[in-house]
Amino acid sequence: MPTYHEILTTDLSALTTAADRWDGMAGELHKQETAYQRDVHGITLSPQFVGESQQAANARFSIRLTEYQNAQTEAKAIAALLREANTQFVALRKKLESARDEAIAAGMKVSDQGLVSYDTGKLSQGDRQELAHDPDYQDSVRKSVASSQARIDQCVQDVNDADKGVEVALTAVVKGPDLGFGQVPDFNGKAQGSIEKYEADETKDIAQRVNSGTASPADYQELQRVFRDSAGDKVLSQTVLDDLGAKGTLDLSNTLDGLAYHSDRQHSGQYLDIQKSLAMTLATATQDPNSDFYKNFRADMQKAGTEQFKVDGLSPIPDEKVRGYQSLVTLMQQGHGYNGQFLEDTADDIRHAEESYAAKGNLQSIWALRDKFSGKDRGWFANDPLDGVLGIMSQDPKTSTAYLDPAHSDNLNYLMHNRDWNTVVDHFATPPGGTTVGMPVMAEDGDSRTGFGAALEAAATGHPPLTSGQDPWPEAHHDEAQTRVMADVLDQLKPSTGTNAPVPANLRQPIADALGEYASDTHNILAGVDSHYITSSNIDGSVSDGHGYFTDGHGVHLSVDPKTLTQVMRGLSDDPSAYATLQKAEDRHINYEMDQLPKGALHQDINAKFENFGAVRGTYSVIQEDIINDDRMSKYAAADWKAKVAYHVIGGALTPLYFTAGAEGPSIAYGDALQRGVDTVTWDMDNQWKAQADNEANAKVADTFLSANKDLPLMVNGWAEGRSDIDMNDPTTQTRIADLTTAALDGQTRGITNARNYLVDTTN
Repeated sequence: MPTYHEILTTDLSALTTAADRWDGMAGELHKQETAYQRDVHGITLSPQFVGESQQAANARFSIRLTEYQNAQTEAKAIAALLREANTQFVALRKKLESARDEAIAAGMKVSDQGLVSYDTGKLSQGDRQELAHDPDYQDSVRKSVASSQARIDQCVQDVNDADKGVEVALTAVVKGPDLGFGQVPDFNGKAQGSIEKYEADETKDIAQRVNSGTASPADYQELQRVFRDSAGDKVLSQTVLDDLGAKGTLDLSNTLDGLAYHSDRQHSGQYLDIQKSLAMTLATATQDPNSDFYKNFRADMQKAGTEQFKVDGLSPIPDEKVRGYQSLVTLMQQGHGYNGQFLEDTADDIRHAEESYAAKGNLQSIWALRDKFSGKDRGWFANDPLDGVLGIMSQDPKTSTAYLDPAHSDNLNYLMHNRDWNTVVDHFATPPGGTTVGMPVMAEDGDSRTGFGAALEAAATGHPPLTSGQDPWPEAHHDEAQTRVMADVLDQLKPSTGTNAPVPANLRQPIADALGEYASDTHNILAGVDSHYITSSNIDGSVSDGHGYFTDGHGVHLSVDPKTLTQVMRGLSDDPSAYATLQKAEDRHINYEMDQLPKGALHQDINAKFENFGAVRGTYSVIQEDIINDDRMSKYAAADWKAKVAYHVIGGALTPLYFTAGAEGPSIAYGDALQRGVDTVTWDMDNQWKAQADNEANAKVADTFLSANKDLPLMVNGWAEGRSDIDMNDPTTQTRIADLTTAALDGQTRGITNARNYLVDTTN
């Protein structure tokens, strides 16, 4: 294994020198072939040489002639391998040199052995003292050193992996056909000048041993090395997967799963590491949708995707088998960085497979397996491959938007309405009085639609789904495609009759997270006074500019019908966390609007703005009321819901919120001034909350502080107290604040009236 020092000091030109000599040897062998063919083999072709002796001589001399030809092939292949090795090592050494140079530029020292340390010799005396006494400074240095060391170590590892690949190729290239009977093998007439090809052949052999249970520890280490090496190499990754084929890839992945989760858990880390590298190999190989490899591998996977495979230990039912696409997505979940077209094509192919299966008269899902596949024990397996690939897609927002945009496909409609999400067999129906097992009774899995929800959120926002502790930024901007997705989701969730708009449980939070980013629009929709939002709210069958959204000089704006919006928000709010997300977004938008008011605004005509604040908050009051008074909700459940809402509201409002909209998006921080109105409410609420001991008592606190009657005056007062241009002791100011509070409460009455009309079913 080459060391750091050896990598940087070895004369790599020796490889090309050796390659030239091997080419020279091939040339000399060609001369010998020509002479032998003319002076020896040619004799057997003379018309005067006939009979059995001629036949025997011709056969023997032909073998020797072929050896000369095979020797040339082998020599040329060795030369090509040496040149390829030189190219690889030169490129990898440059990466190592760059890593070293960047570490030095960042204030590090790198020893001849590749060990990184902080170069304190470059520090001033003051900086040295600060380093000696400042724990944060020390921690920063440790992290910088560790980061540089990790990068250099990875570069060294990359060279070692490549070096092993060259060894594999040079060992295999000289292996001619085995003649048996102890004879020395001939020269390799099928020798190839491709390191990748020999690594792929070796990988295929090892994979067969893994699948048969005969692989050695060295085999697993080599498999780990090959996939690690191929994970960033397009040629090697495609060559490896081309040799394995779609079925071979799935067989290997399934075997690794069986070992990791069932038969050899003590070494699960190694198996999952191999699988992760295999997934990254797949991601690398499929980056170019126009390549022949991509087209052939996809066609191969379309066949293997519906075939059945055994995964040891996955099912308690003997001989229950999974489908290829389930195994594929399980594998893909271990990787990242997939090409967007590959994700879309995979999703399309999975959808086609399940629709084709249903079209043949099959009543249960093509993905049907017994029992649940959620939770820590079996949640790792992608039993619903379409939902699984959508979850992967959610990390690629542009692809998510393109896939779900209703202007370009019916994918969103299929997933919202037409797809059968019952993918697990809950039990088997037994006919009355019978003893035979009847039809399988299908059910949704516990994590059903989690991938879809994540993709929806990414598609409608343009960034990956929010994680725990993150809240939506209510002033975010969205393009037309993202807004179309959001509008179409709301339109598809609206009730066809009545007022009830049920939302599947695992879609509530992601849709609320997405909708929270449109709070500046939902505020205007619910306020009901902006003509642009009113005239563009009629979707009329399909979402388009002017129908569900509109554009102006400030960007693209969501503009659905307020009745639809209110009913869907009510459906989302069955989840208290989703409701809290929406209310926090609205409150933050109100604070943002207050913060944007110019100096001296208190004495300007801003009553209408505050009335609209109240109207929208009135809608939230009615949604709370509708949930609490739901006949399905017990007294305890109602108290629990209110307590959870209050918990989420407190948890998200008392500290500044930092939000980054994806790798390329803006980083936004809510400062104290922007949240002052919210904090006025939540600070008092938090103090009373901590004094309570149970959900019922906390629900009473929530009743007080989540009521618009209470928090609207507090928000207005908190805003005024935070303004440097407002004197809270001035009687005129106090009167004006009271006027604005009254306007907000008047607006609340209007909002309550409208929302109740939207949520009360008057058809009976």
